[in-house]
Amino acid sequence: MARENTQNIHPQNAPDYLAWHVTQKGEKSYWNKVGAAWTHKDGRGYTLQLETCPINGRIVLRAPLDDAPPTETEGRA
Repeated sequence: MARENTQNIHPQNAPDYLAWHVTQKGEKSYWNKVGAAWTHKDGRGYTLQLETCPINGRIVLRAPLDDAPPTETEGRA
């Protein structure tokens, strides 16, 4: 018998963090939104949902103040 997946794949509430794929080319950083993260009810972890899975660069989680990526200076992780 297969285990039933009780986790909601598409949570109805707004994400706690947005996931950004960041690549560096010379002095410039390029930010592309690739997903979101939600805090678990017990506060001891996160559910990360990616729409795409980058193979290079890094993934940065940022609080969703608005839909714009952070500036080059504040976005360095």
